[in-house]
Amino acid sequence: MTDLFQVFTQATRVHCRRILGISIVCLSGGFSQGVLAQIPSPMKIELQPLPADMKPYTETIPGTSLKIEMVPVPGGTYWIGSPETEADRNKDEGPQRAIKIEPFWMSKHEIIWDIYDTYSFSLDIKRKKNEGVDLAKQSDSVKAADAVTRPTPPYADMTFGMGHDNQPAICMTHHSAMECSRWLSTLLGKSYRLPTEGEWEWAARGGQTTAFSFGDDPSKIGDYAWYVENTEKPQQVGKKKPNPFGLHDMHGNVAEWVLDHYSADAYSKLPADKASANPVLIPDLKEYSYVARGGSWDDDAKDLRSAVRRGSDKEWSVQDPQRPQSIWWHTDATFVGFRIMRAYKPTPGLDDFKSPIVKQKGTK
Repeated sequence: MTDLFQVFTQATRVHCRRILGISIVCLSGGFSQGVLAQIPSPMKIELQPLPADMKPYTETIPGTSLKIEMVPVPGGTYWIGSPETEADRNKDEGPQRAIKIEPFWMSKHEIIWDIYDTYSFSLDIKRKKNEGVDLAKQSDSVKAADAVTRPTPPYADMTFGMGHDNQPAICMTHHSAMECSRWLSTLLGKSYRLPTEGEWEWAARGGQTTAFSFGDDPSKIGDYAWYVENTEKPQQVGKKKPNPFGLHDMHGNVAEWVLDHYSADAYSKLPADKASANPVLIPDLKEYSYVARGGSWDDDAKDLRSAVRRGSDKEWSVQDPQRPQSIWWHTDATFVGFRIMRAYKPTPGLDDFKSPIVKQKGTK
């Protein structure tokens, strides 16, 4: 078979079309004409070498000791979704399609409460005021970070007694996770965002084609994940074994928001005869449904498989007494959190994409 990577050129262009009223964007490279009449579904993943200048690094939130470790993830081509032969497969995991992913960095752990609290409760601004900092004399980038919209106060403690220190933040909406990522971008001077569904699954697989990053045997899941059989709540990040890319808790602990809208038949809309370059169902004004990946502490092992998809719905905010309900908090989603990524190559249209959600009627 012709090496898949020979058919990709360096050119990049953006294509958009409408699927079920949702914009699907493919940041797709050029293809040699006639090379791929039909891509057979391979039982392998094509990994590219990491660029020489892609190294792990650590961000520190200014004015705090809070850190975010960023891990380099190589680029390559793989088949998103699961084969029909995979045990416990769900219908929305197919049909499998070839996806090309560029290298990126991803946070080694899920974003923890201390970092999320700094954003959501404006602890950074309060600290500076207490220290007598003249906010008007701050750098433009810090001023811009201070100006990023913050969540409205929740009606209750969103940890729900499940723990806080060094644990993943939970219960935020997709919009809130996007805005926190934008705050980090502005504050730290790099473009951070939620990963696309294709990027997330690529990172979760860690170069593997098996159901889990460690193989197909679910009996080994306890070494890598917090799930319903070994915990009754979220746990501190990084306590289980990492996947082959060095990422912790990609299986379990909390499910993780990705950028995409949820559409059960999204993969069937992608071409079968060529690899799509990082397709994404772009967010819009609708609050539902968005994709969360990885499964959580409240799920069975089968729901922690790399290909499993979960779409948000209104049941995630049943206890919210506000009318209209909050665009910032999902009161009943104690199982959802997020982690961030940063593209190695700039991806205009994604890196700078701002959540369009606003507090108004008719956006559900």
